[in-house]
Amino acid sequence: MSAPRTLFDKVWDAHVVAQEPGRPAVLYVDLHLVHEVTSAQGFLALDERGLMVRRPERTVATMDHITPTDPGAYAQGLEEVVTKTLSTLEANCRKHGVRLYAVGDRRRGIVHVIGPELGLSQPGMTIVC
Repeated sequence: MSAPRTLFDKVWDAHVVAQEPGRPAVLYVDLHLVHEVTSAQGFLALDERGLMVRRPERTVATMDHITPTDPGAYAQGLEEVVTKTLSTLEANCRKHGVRLYAVGDRRRGIVHVIGPELGLSQPGMTIVC
């Protein structure tokens, strides 16, 4: 009889793509959640290598970090930065075929909350943000 395994161990083992001694494991990611603040660097890295998002249907973007709860009520003096950041995410999502819940979309919400709210995250999935 095999030793008992935790839920973590079962999910981990089901998602290991490669694991070499002394190196971090490579895991399959079921869902990638993206927001406007740090995604630009990731998209830029793909562009520099001539790559596209591998599974755009498993990637979802939302605008939540620098968007006000009152649309258009940006902090004084930051309108230009906010506009550029949001338009960069829109352009990157369009280019890579990534679903985007932008300002004005009723599905838009906090990136760490929309997964369960919208039924995107399910038990046993690996999810990164």
